[in-house]
Amino acid sequence: MSDVRYPMLDLFYQQYLTDENSAMFIHSVSRNYGIGTLERLARFGGRLTRRAAILAIGFVGDYSANEIMGDALVDSDRAVRLLADHGIREVWQRQGTISQQQAVQTLYQLNSQQRMEEVIQLSTTLIKANSNLGEAWNQRAIAYCALGEFEAAIDDCRETLACNRFHFPAAMGMAHCYMQLDDAFMALDGFRLSLQINPDLEGVRNHISKLERTLEDG
Repeated sequence: MSDVRYPMLDLFYQQYLTDENSAMFIHSVSRNYGIGTLERLARFGGRLTRRAAILAIGFVGDYSANEIMGDALVDSDRAVRLLADHGIREVWQRQGTISQQQAVQTLYQLNSQQRMEEVIQLSTTLIKANSNLGEAWNQRAIAYCALGEFEAAIDDCRETLACNRFHFPAAMGMAHCYMQLDDAFMALDGFRLSLQINPDLEGVRNHISKLERTLEDG
């Protein structure tokens, strides 16, 4: 049966590339594959199959798929890595209860509207309810950084990474906060960590090069 399913998933993926019909792709995959099988294919399938599996998990997987998606960020195939970069951010939004997930969506909106005090209030409430909710810590870190409270933001970035070791935006955010505090050594550590998690962050690579030159010249 598995010999039949591998090319079937590839076929669904190729059709998606042709028509960009995500609803049909999700429907076809969901009818034929469970999440456990998709996760196995994401690890051990061929190049095209891994792409298809990671795309599918990004659409339908919950936070339990975080490990699979995080490992895919360093896949040998660049397309798999890029699909994982997008999909893992979707998976992060599916942690916690439905009400907690909805609250995280509200945090995104509040941060985009620069309503930082409200972000801090709501995220603090969420953290008290579920201290493992990485996105609550991360959204509060963004708000603290925007308000110039860089040390508080750094603390929350560290908490985010403690909850979710694949959270490269938190590592990047921590590095930027250290730059605001004129701590080039710690900023370099943060950028290196983010690049270790996600090696396709070219902007981060540029930051690392500049910081390394600055420290060498200093």
